[in-house]
Amino acid sequence: MQTEREKMIAGILYKADDPDLVARRLVARELVKSFNDSAPTEESTRRALLGKLFHSLGERITIEPPFHCDYGDNIKIGNDFFANFGCVFLDCNEITIGNNVMMASYVQFYTAHHPLDAATRNSGLELASPIKIGNSVWIGGGAIILPGVEIGDEAVIGAGSVVSRSIPPRVVAVGNPCRVIKQL
Repeated sequence: MQTEREKMIAGILYKADDPDLVARRLVARELVKSFNDSAPTEESTRRALLGKLFHSLGERITIEPPFHCDYGDNIKIGNDFFANFGCVFLDCNEITIGNNVMMASYVQFYTAHHPLDAATRNSGLELASPIKIGNSVWIGGGAIILPGVEIGDEAVIGAGSVVSRSIPPRVVAVGNPCRVIKQL
């Protein structure tokens, strides 16, 4: 029998109010609070907190507070990563970010989604699908990346875009819904 966490990561219906998941979110919130409350000069403290929070963390990482996530341990970040102020990673499933990725302020990743059937949704069951960001990607301010999306290497996502479908490599994509407007 699968645990609720295993169901969550597998992308099948799970109960978010499972005591283990609630406890994991509480641990993450404590680490996030410590990170967000840290001084700008406390780079080693910030790095240590992110190391405890994330599944994996590359070299030369900058995340400007405030930052928010659900679990943290479903986040994998490569080398040379920058996220500006106010980013949100709802990591009920894996969020994998490649090398040389830059994000403007208020970029949001939503792996969580809910059943369309009202009775199932009202039962408290949820779903989550992974998000994958390739290498050398730039994501503009306020962009929202929805569950199950993959963004290819060297893609540029315009500010304010809502990315509901996967984006191929080496393109500029913008809008709501986000669509390719230019090949690079």
